[in-house]
Amino acid sequence: MDRNLALEVVRVTEAAALACARLMGRGDDTAAEMAGVQAMRKAFGAIRVRGTVIIGEGEEDEVPLLYDGERLGTGSGPKIEIAVDALEGATICATGGANAMSIIAISEPGGLLRVPPIYMDKIAAGSEGRGVVDLDRSPTDNLHALAEAKGVYVQDLTVAVLDRPRNTAVIEEVRRAGARIRLVRDGDVATALATAKGDAGIDLHLGIGGAIQGVLAAAALKCMGGELQARLAPRDDRDAIVASEGGVEDLRRKYTRDELAPGAVMFAATGVTSGDYLRGVRFFRGGALTNSVVMRSRSQTIRFIEAIHHFDFKPTY
Repeated sequence: MDRNLALEVVRVTEAAALACARLMGRGDDTAAEMAGVQAMRKAFGAIRVRGTVIIGEGEEDEVPLLYDGERLGTGSGPKIEIAVDALEGATICATGGANAMSIIAISEPGGLLRVPPIYMDKIAAGSEGRGVVDLDRSPTDNLHALAEAKGVYVQDLTVAVLDRPRNTAVIEEVRRAGARIRLVRDGDVATALATAKGDAGIDLHLGIGGAIQGVLAAAALKCMGGELQARLAPRDDRDAIVASEGGVEDLRRKYTRDELAPGAVMFAATGVTSGDYLRGVRFFRGGALTNSVVMRSRSQTIRFIEAIHHFDFKPTY
């Protein structure tokens, strides 16, 4: 992909974020998510690519738009594969919480791993953690290794963990080790990315979250020089069957960042609500302000884009 398509698809994440943000705090996560899906699908029609969704909002018989296998783009231009999350953090958007984002990762065919829609155990860190932290080691060992690599005390580190019962053991061990914890209600892509942003105040991301979000975070961290390792974490036999039907033969396999995102990837995200990595949409009379990030793994270029949208002059996609 010689064109920096991320600079084009950021218009798509902006459109989705603007639509979702209109419903922030309204208490309806389904409506907020659907608004983002519809806006993203419409905006993608203007991008000159032959795109195929490989990680979408669900199967074709489950969702009407952005389903796995759907074709996106104008139908001309380069062939790409697309992973989307029109609204990462639908519940937090509906309640006005932090870290909701609209996200897209793209690659040439074969550049992103197809994963089943189940849970995934993850560890993520910035560049200082590359080759230092390991999913097979305990949280305590990883904290000591990362503290040594950063030249700080374990007590100086902050760990982001999704506040879920499934992560209770991790939370308790991190506390015993002496590190600080940021418990997040949702939006673990944002906190994974924040580990690679020096002023975000998060050093490590641990715990079980969505597998789809794991691939999206891996794509971004590949662009940022960060680290991510993951392993599928089925809850029950049904999840194991879903994984098997999706082609997963070894549920205990540990995936590296470059196995989750093996190709040259591009990543774009726009904040819906303010959080650890991006600011949310801010409306003003006749328009809005958005905060986005655009990344490219081939050059490891990271661009933060603050855009002013005047609604009277927005294009019709």
